[in-house]
Amino acid sequence: MSRLEYACGLPLAASAARWARLIANPLNFCLLGLVYASWAARVPTVRDALQLNAAELSIALLGGGAGAVLSFPLAAGLIRRLGARRASFCAGLAMMLSLPAIALSPSLAWLTAAAFLFGASTSCFDVAINALGAVTEKAAGRSIMSMLHAWFCAGALAGALLGSLAAGAQVPVLAHYLMLVVPMSLLLLVNGRWLPDDRRDDSAPSPLYALPHGPLAMLGAIGFCGAMAEGSIGDWSGVYLKDILHAADGVAPLAFAGFTGTMLAARLVCDRLKDRYGARRVVGSGAMLAAAGLSVAAAAPGLALTLAGFAIAGAGLAAVFPFVFSAGGRHGPTALAGVATLSYSGSLLGPPLIGAIAHRTGMQAAIGFIALVCVAISVAGLRASALE
Repeated sequence: MSRLEYACGLPLAASAARWARLIANPLNFCLLGLVYASWAARVPTVRDALQLNAAELSIALLGGGAGAVLSFPLAAGLIRRLGARRASFCAGLAMMLSLPAIALSPSLAWLTAAAFLFGASTSCFDVAINALGAVTEKAAGRSIMSMLHAWFCAGALAGALLGSLAAGAQVPVLAHYLMLVVPMSLLLLVNGRWLPDDRRDDSAPSPLYALPHGPLAMLGAIGFCGAMAEGSIGDWSGVYLKDILHAADGVAPLAFAGFTGTMLAARLVCDRLKDRYGARRVVGSGAMLAAAGLSVAAAAPGLALTLAGFAIAGAGLAAVFPFVFSAGGRHGPTALAGVATLSYSGSLLGPPLIGAIAHRTGMQAAIGFIALVCVAISVAGLRASALE
């Protein structure tokens, strides 16, 4: 099997149409990563433009987390009524609109509202493409979800690097976002033609939405801590480098770029590690590695070592979301949306909590707290039989 076949989770076909279907779902993961990183890379610039302190920025980030968590019943309903393909298209368009809305926000209140739209739209898009990914994984008969999430990292890495270049060149946030949104919207429109044309299932007896319980609740708890860690690093790593190490605007986004780059590299092999060692051992040992990397970053020994610490954390957390979503997706889109609700609740609480800790005790203590969250992921991951 070729590397392209393995990366996309399906056998290669001769026709152009089949090849287009081969890359359609990975491209959606890539677009999601690009959008997410484009916001994360410009958080310091947006903060400075509105002259927000750490507590005020936390309010805006709380709006994004609230949008993410509150949108999951909507995501489940859209998938059940429209199918994952149409749901991903509708959510994707809203996601593209959210970036200019953030850039145009004239005050904290408007920024919070725009962040709410960003969180809601990206989360609906996330659930829809993961539902399609779970179907693809089931059809492939092997683990491929980590590889699909590697495409998210590829997009996020590109977004972080582009954000670093834009910030270093002092490109206005609105101009930066418009240069991305127009071509991405066209890609979203074309790409939707090649996704599976799934139909609504009115005969399904399962409820439209339900919070997970039993083993699925443990998956949600692991995802909760993973989202808290990833979201906090995405939103605060650039601020940390700028405030603690006095990094330039063009350098600050490199912490998230390094975090995402090593996560991408690790996700290329996580499926194979899962097949060999099991999901629990991969998640548990990886989370401990992430805790070690964040401990290095929290010590702020210098720019190079701090960047290395964030990069190590990216590799350690690489397996969390692919394996949690893969396990949840095996139970259908309703179960996946419920697991995602608990998981992304970490995005709701994490960044604002980190901001509150930073406001009271300093940014280094806040990064140290994220390291403790990774220890909790390790302990829970080693005990979660539902991951297998």
